[in-house]
Amino acid sequence: MPQPPARTGPAARRRVLVVDDEPRIVRALVINLRARDYEVDTAADGATALRTAAAHRPDVVILDLGLPDMDGVDVLHELRRTSRVPVLVLSARHTSGEKVKALDAGADDYVTKPFGMDELLARLRAAVRRSEPVAAAEETVLVETGEFTVDLAAKRVNRGGRDIRLTPTEWHLLEVLVRSPGRLVGQKQLLQEVWGPSYGTETNYLRVYMAQLRRKLEADPSHPRHFITEPGMGYRFEP
Repeated sequence: MPQPPARTGPAARRRVLVVDDEPRIVRALVINLRARDYEVDTAADGATALRTAAAHRPDVVILDLGLPDMDGVDVLHELRRTSRVPVLVLSARHTSGEKVKALDAGADDYVTKPFGMDELLARLRAAVRRSEPVAAAEETVLVETGEFTVDLAAKRVNRGGRDIRLTPTEWHLLEVLVRSPGRLVGQKQLLQEVWGPSYGTETNYLRVYMAQLRRKLEADPSHPRHFITEPGMGYRFEP
């Protein structure tokens, strides 16, 4: 899907869509985000969130899962039909299964309530960084396999003659791996490079996203040829 033009100069302020039905949390987020020069839109339910995202094209979404009209995971699925915008889930649901479900639906990160504002903002900044395009002059590498091609400069993946849509986090994970062909990349290194320096033990993130990359790019995801798991250690990309 064509992406909106990059914002530059005075208009380069990032736009955040906050989706939550708790007024106290929304108010705190709006105050803190605007104090850091973000533009902020808010939505108290899923339908409003989807309309607002389509109309204003946010740079990042903060999404609660417990919305009054629809589950936040369903909102995620709808967003991912048309957009690669980074989505940071903010939820009171603490179980590993709930986190995996949200990540599998296309979330880029997951923060549980109650939360620390500084940590949330750091994760938001990391999510935005992962989605930023690389300047064309910085990278000209093209990685080719028998099944797909990765254009690191254009941030595009082509398989069988068609472009494959990846979320920003899926792309970042792919990028780290294909830049080190044949080399084992440790779990901690992957987590810190893709999600940020405060990560290191959230191996369930890696399992979910590697499964998604395999589904999208491998000929036989259950017997991967290119994205190899080294149990207990990390992952390796074989061209």
